[in-house]
Amino acid sequence: MAPAGRKCAAGGESITRSQPRKPKSWWPHDDEPRQVAATRRQGEPPSLRLSAGRALPASVGAGALLGGSVLTGVTALSSDQIEALHYGFDYQGPLSSFDYASVRRGYQVYREVCASCHSLDRICFRNLVGVTHTEAELKEIAADIDVEDGPNDEGEMFERPGKLSDPLPRPYANDEAAAASNNGAIPPDLSLIVKSRHGGPDYLFALLTGYVDPPEGMELLPGLYYNPYFGGGAIAMERQLQDGQIEYEDGTPCTTSQMAKDVSVFLAWASEPEHDVRKKLGMQTAIALGTLCLLTGYYKRLKWAPLKTRKITYTK
Repeated sequence: MAPAGRKCAAGGESITRSQPRKPKSWWPHDDEPRQVAATRRQGEPPSLRLSAGRALPASVGAGALLGGSVLTGVTALSSDQIEALHYGFDYQGPLSSFDYASVRRGYQVYREVCASCHSLDRICFRNLVGVTHTEAELKEIAADIDVEDGPNDEGEMFERPGKLSDPLPRPYANDEAAAASNNGAIPPDLSLIVKSRHGGPDYLFALLTGYVDPPEGMELLPGLYYNPYFGGGAIAMERQLQDGQIEYEDGTPCTTSQMAKDVSVFLAWASEPEHDVRKKLGMQTAIALGTLCLLTGYYKRLKWAPLKTRKITYTK
């Protein structure tokens, strides 16, 4: 018998043998891999199922998203503290600077109220020159503080009046003395408190003004006070600000909210004293780069482009 598609040697007739036909499959997508087809069961339409190649990345992505939300997210309904509102401090605008009258009042609140427990190690008196006070005023303020220095020629430590180069004084000599004076709790340093707390100045303002009576059924340990803006609700620091507690030098009414706002602004400045300089430098850089881009575009379009696109022809 001659092969399919060849002429028969005996009769000369062209005989073509047809290939055996496959039995008709019930599956309309025969070109899909069997592994993909195996995933379709129970008569579901093919459009309702993902192929194996698509289902795996989708499941991995969903699992990664869920895991990230579990590890980093906080469910508001299960949180043990209230999120502070966004009060919109003036300096937080893209082109805004600090209100230095508020910074000066905030420094007064810190010096007369907060400095008895909290340190400000990263700020020296010289950093306050031109910000809260003049150089002469700060020299007088620093001179009222005795600073331990030395050793002298005899190898002994001595005390001297403070200078502008000295950091603001610490209320306690060490952490052990701080813990002993505050029922075992060590008051944190406030130099970077705005940067280290979620919410920044909004959190500080809410914390300082948020002291209320604990809810019914909640019992606090001795020495703890209820503040819903603090994690867990129980804080070792009692309420520090009261109306009329101090007298502002500029005559501003000394209310609890005003003092809380001013000290929050001052601590925000203390966390980044370069804030205004950075914004000013950024604006100058943006203007310089914008001008440079315009000049570069002008030179490219009107000076360089004719040289690159000119056509030179030679005639006999």
